[in-house]
Amino acid sequence: MDTQVFTKMNIQRTANEIFEAIVDPEKIGNFWFSKSSERWEQGKTITLRYDEYNAQGNIKVLEIVNNKQIVFSWGDYGQETVVTITLKEWNSSNSDIEVNESGLNEDDPEIVNKMMGQKEGWVYTLTCLKGYLENDVTTLRASLIK
Repeated sequence: MDTQVFTKMNIQRTANEIFEAIVDPEKIGNFWFSKSSERWEQGKTITLRYDEYNAQGNIKVLEIVNNKQIVFSWGDYGQETVVTITLKEWNSSNSDIEVNESGLNEDDPEIVNKMMGQKEGWVYTLTCLKGYLENDVTTLRASLIK
């Protein structure tokens, strides 16, 4: 059975500004990964790097709808999950971002810990995105201590 993690946040920016912060390799380093190998586009495999943790991995961009949705898959915990990021613009300065990560195996004996970790990660990522876009804070990325 498919188990999902869902996170949602309001950001006082347009859907385009949020979308570009994620898909633009020059901007993503301000709040999430240190580096993105290239602009996120449907069908591409993107290499993401965390310099702070000396970690690197690939995502497969499955679908892009400009300013509305980003869908990608990535492997974690020995299995691949699918992340759907949906943007809903309310007006010229207010948008919601929703993240739904699906594909976690409920039969996994570590499922609760994995779900909590993923949820924590997404809340933290969206908080860093909000700080970056609303207040130009670029020093939050990778400062979470585990």
